[in-house]
Amino acid sequence: LLEGAWLTFQLGVFAFTAGALVGLLGAAIKTYGPLPLRLMVDAYVIFITNTPALIQIYFLYFGLPEFGIRWSNEACVLIGLTLNAGAYLTMILRAGFLSVRSTEMEAGETLGMSLIQRIRYIVVPHIAKSIYPALANFFIVVLVMGTSVGALIGVDELTGQAINLSTVNYRWLEYFTVTAGLYVVLTFIASLG
Repeated sequence: LLEGAWLTFQLGVFAFTAGALVGLLGAAIKTYGPLPLRLMVDAYVIFITNTPALIQIYFLYFGLPEFGIRWSNEACVLIGLTLNAGAYLTMILRAGFLSVRSTEMEAGETLGMSLIQRIRYIVVPHIAKSIYPALANFFIVVLVMGTSVGALIGVDELTGQAINLSTVNYRWLEYFTVTAGLYVVLTFIASLG
């Protein structure tokens, strides 16, 4: 179970980190990008946020092999959660972008900063403070506990390990009680982080 908990934590951290990069890019495009790119980001966000993460992972795991693309179970979960996180984080981070006062952006422009520099030095530090609670909650609720969907396609993360061990000796209550405790520990560690 500890091996499964470690894999759960790794999947959550990697998916959140990659999703945050996707979300930051998406939020920047939605706020400052040209209309065609904004429409593409809108389509991505609407599609992803209106379909369950499980369906997205199933598409990667069962649908892509129909086109000759085969990824490992872990890769499908990681990519699916990353795309899912990226869409939600696009909206969370965009709210942070919109909270930056226009005078701050104008000051950066006056100093000769490019748009990328203004985003890096003005916007990102500002939004890191203003949207931290939403980001922390998203990481804990969606990604640490959301990785459990990987058990449905054979990923041996925490829930997958509990299912595997329970089917061997039929001690469902004991294994899932310990699993619930490990999820509490994981979310506590994530909260501290």
